[in-house]
Amino acid sequence: MKKHYSWLYRNSLSIVFIALFFITLLAQALTGFKVHNSELEDASMAALSFTEYLNSGHFISATFENFESEFLQMALYVVLTISLRQIGSAESKKIEGKEPVDREPEPSAKAPWPVRKGGWILKLYSHSLSLTFLLLFLISWTMHFYGSWEDFNVEQKMDGKPVVEISMYVFEPTFWFETFQNWQSEFLSVASIVVLTIFLRQKGSPESKPVDTPYLETES
Repeated sequence: MKKHYSWLYRNSLSIVFIALFFITLLAQALTGFKVHNSELEDASMAALSFTEYLNSGHFISATFENFESEFLQMALYVVLTISLRQIGSAESKKIEGKEPVDREPEPSAKAPWPVRKGGWILKLYSHSLSLTFLLLFLISWTMHFYGSWEDFNVEQKMDGKPVVEISMYVFEPTFWFETFQNWQSEFLSVASIVVLTIFLRQKGSPESKPVDTPYLETES
């Protein structure tokens, strides 16, 4: 008889990470609120309420510049692992031969609705993961840009300098510094797990090869 598992157990991985996300987002908001108000007070400017802070460039920029880099990382990871390989890595497809993810979808009673529907809906669904990550990246990039522009102009006012139009802010190195410092860390983290899983193991984790697997054996 098939064992019954509770809803909590069956969804525990996503629940834990979503909970951690909200806890750390709240912690970021509270600490950022204090930091930003301290900066405003040092510049003899009016402090913000917590609600006002959540709509400020300081909070929006800091939040979405992190979202942006994460979604870019996942979009590239999903797309590049289609055709690129790393021998011995738990994160790579096998060096040669087809895998289950390469097969053409076949309609069945239990298949997702887009598979049963077929046509352009199936075509879109076949690439929905990478397209969704790309869309989330573009939304986050736009919000980061807007928040960074708002925060930059607050700092300009603090220093008694003129504000910068949003159309000109794209040329400011401040925004691109924020962008690239996050992107490079995400690329490093992906490279790390791709390479380290060749040689290192974590018993019980699907992100690792079995402990006794040879270094250069590429398992799917």
